[in-house]
Amino acid sequence: MAALVQPPIEFTLPPDLEAHVPPEARGLARDQVRLMVTDRRTGAIVHGRFSALPEFLRAGDLVVVNISATLPAALTAHRADGRAVALHLSTQLPGDLWVVEPRISPLTPGETLSLAEGGRAIMLLPYRRSGRLWLAHLDLPAPIVEYLHRWGRPIAYPYVWGTWPLSMSQTVYAEVPGSAEMPSAGRPFTRGVLTRLRENGVGIATVVLHAGVASPERDEPPYEEFFDVPMATAEAVRVARRNGGRVIAVGTTVVRALESSVDPAGHVVASRGWTDLVITPERGVRSIDGLLTGLHEPRASHWAMLEAVAGRAVLARSYRAALDAGYLWHEFGDLQLLL
Repeated sequence: MAALVQPPIEFTLPPDLEAHVPPEARGLARDQVRLMVTDRRTGAIVHGRFSALPEFLRAGDLVVVNISATLPAALTAHRADGRAVALHLSTQLPGDLWVVEPRISPLTPGETLSLAEGGRAIMLLPYRRSGRLWLAHLDLPAPIVEYLHRWGRPIAYPYVWGTWPLSMSQTVYAEVPGSAEMPSAGRPFTRGVLTRLRENGVGIATVVLHAGVASPERDEPPYEEFFDVPMATAEAVRVARRNGGRVIAVGTTVVRALESSVDPAGHVVASRGWTDLVITPERGVRSIDGLLTGLHEPRASHWAMLEAVAGRAVLARSYRAALDAGYLWHEFGDLQLLL
């Protein structure tokens, strides 16, 4: 287990600041969630709505989004005695191997969980000595994406009330299936916001990073994830930087992908593969100038990355402001833009 990552302020998240349902169920459009814009240099804070995002960017800036699409990655499995187990698929590895999270313990290496249509999940061994993740072999009667769309459902945690369709856990620009959970910083984007950004001269570039389950939460460092930074995106980042524009990452997944593609000279290059990169204040970031992100829980190891981007003092100021102003946490909640 990794060492506890300390947030810049000590706080307990009040239940009334958890976003229990999608904004649409609260009477809001996607882009009407709140947006807190924080100046990394001065600590100045502006409050608004996400629909106003184009007003805070300028011509020549580049917004980088993660086009990984969310899978309905929660399955119902059964143990040999018939007991039902929620099985969350996290990360697909070669050879029908998966990193999975069985929502029950203890399990025994070699134990087989039964799935719908005669499918099986064979628990091989704990993954990287994790207390919750396992390496498993899946034996399924259909290709994985087809099977999940037939039998799976979106992963949801106890703070989410009710059952919601996959569309509620999908960004409007999602293209490449592979994430166990939504790259949620991009959820508030609408076609209208994207159009206004382009009309204002702000570029849009894409990466893929398939996010695993609750990564990286519960004091755990982020584990390996697949990423792809295409040539067009690497070139767009170089052009924006050369012309004085700012590179804005939409979510921590984008930061991890871009930082995994930085060459020794500090330039983003095209690359794809698996990354186990952990971004810390000591390492710093070299590929971005701003970050659009959700609000993170007290024990999230995302804090190390956030400190690398904004610094501890600025984060402390912004989180106090978010708590005082009643911002909502989690994937259906509000957003922060660090510039």
